Amino acid sequence: MSTTEPVETVVIGAGHAGLAVSRMLTDAGRDHVVIERGRVAERWRTERWDSVHLISPSWMLRLPGMPYAGSAPDSFLSAGGFVRHLEGYARSFCAPVVDRTTVLSVVHAPGPGGTRFRVHTDRGTWLAANVVVATGPYELPNVPTGLRPDVPVVPATRYRNPETLPAGGVLVVGASASGVQIADELRRSGRDVTIAVGRHTRMPRRYRGVDVYFWMEQTGRLSRTIDTVPDPVAARREPSLQLVGGSELERSVADLDLGVLSASGVRVVGRMHSVDRSVARFRSDLHHNVAAADAAMSSFLTAVDDHVERTSMRHHVWGADRPAPVALPSAPERLDLRAEGIGTIVLATGQRPHFPWLRVPVLTQGGAVRQRRGVTPAPGLYVVGQRFQHRRDSATIDGARFGAADVVAHIVGTGARTVEALEEQAVS
Repeated sequence: MSTTEPVETVVIGAGHAGLAVSRMLTDAGRDHVVIERGRVAERWRTERWDSVHLISPSWMLRLPGMPYAGSAPDSFLSAGGFVRHLEGYARSFCAPVVDRTTVLSVVHAPGPGGTRFRVHTDRGTWLAANVVVATGPYELPNVPTGLRPDVPVVPATRYRNPETLPAGGVLVVGASASGVQIADELRRSGRDVTIAVGRHTRMPRRYRGVDVYFWMEQTGRLSRTIDTVPDPVAARREPSLQLVGGSELERSVADLDLGVLSASGVRVVGRMHSVDRSVARFRSDLHHNVAAADAAMSSFLTAVDDHVERTSMRHHVWGADRPAPVALPSAPERLDLRAEGIGTIVLATGQRPHFPWLRVPVLTQGGAVRQRRGVTPAPGLYVVGQRFQHRRDSATIDGARFGAADVVAHIVGTGARTVEALEEQAVS
């Protein structure tokens, strides 16, 4: 490409959200490129452990213009399977992906035709009227304060399998989807495992004989918007579900919660307070957090039961087979890592925003992009795929179609009617 290449829209990131935007821009006949630092679905290639599967069933792979059409709607794609799925999706509409290209900066470029953006990369520069940031909700591992251990610390994004960790026991910090899955895998490999638990979201894999994601969609949980929640900040920090996916023949598609882990021999302790050399300290909040998660799950399952009665579905689903509350033994508030033989700490504490290349004044104090339905305060700058961007499912594979519709409607400039049309197109 030339030193500066003009284009109407630059989409940054070729994951599911960026490709959803690209498909809609393609269908609208709009000039654009998709810049990707690696290859399509790069994070699913490099930041997931070997055995991971999606936690949402395959029928939810509903990307714009490509609803799920496979023969196993209740299965869960592996990371590699999902990479291949996105590669096929990109090929299906000849997505204009420029891969292995790292964005160095995005800056305003005022000109006689109005403000534009200059997107500098290590392979050239684009001058664009619009930029869509689709790099995912978070970028950097969220490392807790007070962490000064004598043992190696491995973020979940760098964990691959038990054999790649140093010898000895493992302290897993965090009990959302990644934390419980990694703790389960390590324990089944024969490791001594301790898991430090903070706030978490417990859900059964199936309820009344149906996958829990079906119920979340049917009850409107996934489509709830940020405008309807009492505390948007807390909603955007909601922990991911304690679920695990796998093939229909694998044991791992059963429930996986703290009770299951404890029964398998995993030691469950409270939220990590600090690690100073060989001594780890934990808060005394374990049973409070477990009870809160059980109460929230029970409230949701009550909403499901009400929905079943209201819609006369009771003749088509199983009875109300609620999971028992999690019961755990008392937990220590202090562990000597050396004495316990713990050789590694795996951090499954999530990630935080990090956009050092975005040099446009749209970031919050915490580093997130300020936006409403994907539209930022800087005209022409958009974002997709953020946590609870507008709908609760905004950061999910399935929810990307709605955020993409919002953004593309704004780019083409024809208002709410276009949003509705694009959303219909995304579902079809």
